[in-house]
Amino acid sequence: HVSGFESAAITTERLRLEPLQVEDADEMAAVLGDERLHEFTGGDPLSLVDLRERYARLVAGSSKPDEVWLNWIIRRSSDSVAIGTVQATLTTRDGRSCAHVAWVIGVDRQGQGFASEAARALVGWLRRRGVQEVVAHIHPEHQASAAVATRAGLRPTDDEVDGEQVWRD
Repeated sequence: HVSGFESAAITTERLRLEPLQVEDADEMAAVLGDERLHEFTGGDPLSLVDLRERYARLVAGSSKPDEVWLNWIIRRSSDSVAIGTVQATLTTRDGRSCAHVAWVIGVDRQGQGFASEAARALVGWLRRRGVQEVVAHIHPEHQASAAVATRAGLRPTDDEVDGEQVWRD
């Protein structure tokens, strides 16, 4: 059973990662509404209504007793503008905790190191709380995300899941 894991604010030099709230959908719909964000993940941007429903499910959390969903909105410290999200799905099996992590930065805020800063902060936060393994699944052609994973301390493996390369710390 996973316990003691509640999403808390995480602060970095330029960013504040704030626990996701349903109301964040109103601001995030524009941040996540660019089809280019789906180049490597597939799918289409969600409508505001669908994003609100998704956030409500995420906030409610997993129904599995060995799984915790942790989600944050990435905001710039300077002006509190939302620029993306990070997430961790935490599982404990056979006494071993593992976090599957992911990140998204809005297209107009990419290339400024925000994803790397947020991902590093997330991995550090998880490690300080005793998570034993951190994993990300990255499309083999997604060079920007691979660079973020590297900066967060993850390394590519030979494993593949659903066409994505598995990275581990």
